[in-house]
Amino acid sequence: MIRRSKPKIGLALGSGAARGLAHIGVLKALKERDISIDMIAGSSMGAFVGACYARNGDITDLEEIVLNLDWKQLVRLLDPNLALLFKGVIHGKKVKELLKTLIGDVEFKDLKIPLAVVATDINTGEEVIIEEGSVIEAVRASISIPAIFMPVKLKDRFLMDGGIVNPVPVSVVKDMGAGFVIASNVIHKVQGRRPIVSTKRQKYSLPISKTQIKNADLVALNNKIDKLLLENKNKIENFQKIINGFKEKIYRGSQKVDPNTPSIFDAIIQTIYAMEYEIAKSKIKEADIVITPNTRHIASLEFYRGEEVIIEGHKAAKRVFLEQIEIFEKMFK
Repeated sequence: MIRRSKPKIGLALGSGAARGLAHIGVLKALKERDISIDMIAGSSMGAFVGACYARNGDITDLEEIVLNLDWKQLVRLLDPNLALLFKGVIHGKKVKELLKTLIGDVEFKDLKIPLAVVATDINTGEEVIIEEGSVIEAVRASISIPAIFMPVKLKDRFLMDGGIVNPVPVSVVKDMGAGFVIASNVIHKVQGRRPIVSTKRQKYSLPISKTQIKNADLVALNNKIDKLLLENKNKIENFQKIINGFKEKIYRGSQKVDPNTPSIFDAIIQTIYAMEYEIAKSKIKEADIVITPNTRHIASLEFYRGEEVIIEGHKAAKRVFLEQIEIFEKMFK
């Protein structure tokens, strides 16, 4: 009698900035179902969440961080560099330090779960799969939005946002050896201009169990971030003064501009989302299961709304489990 072994399960985590925090809820739901992930591929925010999970196979620490950190304060770590303005508004050194604090200074070989990070060669437009070396460098490259972040140089390539070429890397996790692929996609069709950060905020109560991370660990993490903020304080204040000066000239000068005119950041983000949506539609067809959290109401940098985004990811995953119950019972029982 021949007993067939179950196929290896791969998880593809898509890009999406703050919306990508929904991947945390998806991972929690998978844990609750005792579904073990054998390998992960991530683009942009999916690469970040994937790296946090792949390190030790647990997402509770990251959830606790998202729910407790002052994300509006973390915007101050987007270290603008006027001297390198034409290379990208944000230099990224402080962002890399933050990633090191959140993920740890690890290499791919140290991860508990195999991980592949997707980036884009900005000179050739080629997809670049990173599976060795520094995890921090790889994630920093994958989250680098064009014209906003400076490209990351790895070996002889200049790398940027992985979502440009592969916003939901199903094909990548298949190439890693996955026989069954679960995709988490937070990219929706662009419907009207969404600001990068909304002023509206709703209060939610997380219906899923809180994590058990030690308070001392969270305090230590906050102390590290406070130190980074303090080191960057003067640079941010000087940059803000310059920006305010530009605004005054634009809105009060002889050639007045409508204050509702989309900013360059809005234009870049909306353009990328529209492009990624079209690519993602074809990419997710290759997945066996697709989880699509309702995150269209979340703006790009609204990381402070992490609680409701995590809830949406958790709800979407549970809904898919119920709809596809026969598949899950056959595959995972």
